[in-house]
Amino acid sequence: MASTEEGPVVFQPLPDRTVDRSAAYAILLSNLLHLVGAEPPVPEQPNLRGERAWRQRARRTVGAAVADRAARTDEAGPAPDAWFTPLIQAAVHEPDPSFVRDLVGPTVTAFGRRRVRLALLDQVETGIAADAAGAARAWYWTLVPLRYSVSFNTPTQESLVEREKYRDLDRRYREIGLRRFVADDDLDVRRCLLPGLLLSPDAYPTDMHPLVTRAVEIAGSSKDEYLRHRVEIQIRR
Repeated sequence: MASTEEGPVVFQPLPDRTVDRSAAYAILLSNLLHLVGAEPPVPEQPNLRGERAWRQRARRTVGAAVADRAARTDEAGPAPDAWFTPLIQAAVHEPDPSFVRDLVGPTVTAFGRRRVRLALLDQVETGIAADAAGAARAWYWTLVPLRYSVSFNTPTQESLVEREKYRDLDRRYREIGLRRFVADDDLDVRRCLLPGLLLSPDAYPTDMHPLVTRAVEIAGSSKDEYLRHRVEIQIRR
């Protein structure tokens, strides 16, 4: 739900991924379970529903193991560095933009918000289309959450200061994302990037203003209903 000058609007949900990478994702989760020393979930019935249920339990098990290791102060020490890249790979393979927080949140806790964001930025800029789209989905869960005072209208100063620490990466994401959106005609990439873009030229350097115009044209004239719906709302905000 969002608001424009014309009143509240409802965003369409982000469509399913255009490429099925569930088999590769299951392998990544299996490897992560072994890496973090967690007990693999027992497989259910050998069908699509059972596979999804297994992935869901495996994802949560991995996330819980990483979070637990990050919180420990005993001789075990911090989460091993060898966990980082496999966790990022799993995050960009997760097909659900909501469930990916089960991996992203613990990874941020264990390795730091900036490191996670830089890794996702690299995928958006240089990764194959499927990885760039997955990184864009995961990016949302790396944002610093704003906390509000009793009035529920004003963010606390502490949360604003914390978010300000990452403004440089927010700007880089918008610029990298805008360039990728215009240059890459992959539908999944464009669907996943568009929600995170600002479509006002003032949000970008002067030399990128034509790219904003082009992005609006691409989305507005697309055959894809989601892109047309989303851009219409974003340019009115």
